[in-house]
Amino acid sequence: MGKTIRFGVSLDLDLLTKFDDLCEERSYQTRSEAIRDLIRGALVQKEWQDDSLETVGVLSLVYDHHQSDLSQKLTEIQHEALDEIVTSLHIHLDHHNCLEVLILRGTGKNIKETAQRLISTKGVKHGKLNLTTTGKDIV
Repeated sequence: MGKTIRFGVSLDLDLLTKFDDLCEERSYQTRSEAIRDLIRGALVQKEWQDDSLETVGVLSLVYDHHQSDLSQKLTEIQHEALDEIVTSLHIHLDHHNCLEVLILRGTGKNIKETAQRLISTKGVKHGKLNLTTTGKDIV
């Protein structure tokens, strides 16, 4: 970790009050911790703009496993993406609905393409890709 630098920030009182409320709501001990987290979040978003960088994503899918051939189609897509899929977790939510969670690692381009193929498969009720970082370049 690098040298810590202190700097001042000028804010409108109303904006600062809202920021302090947010800090309390999210259990930040100090404003500095919250600001560091916001900066890291912006850096991760920037990292995802370069589709060639190695990144990580968490994909969640909700689907009815009784839908004809859906489980088979999802499995086939996953087998075609063995280089990106690190692991998966399958949970039975109720008699019909399942939740599948996949951890993907690779270039942003490949992760996004794999996620979109799974999300857009007919019968998937909801899919969401959460983008994150390997942490290599985040301080």
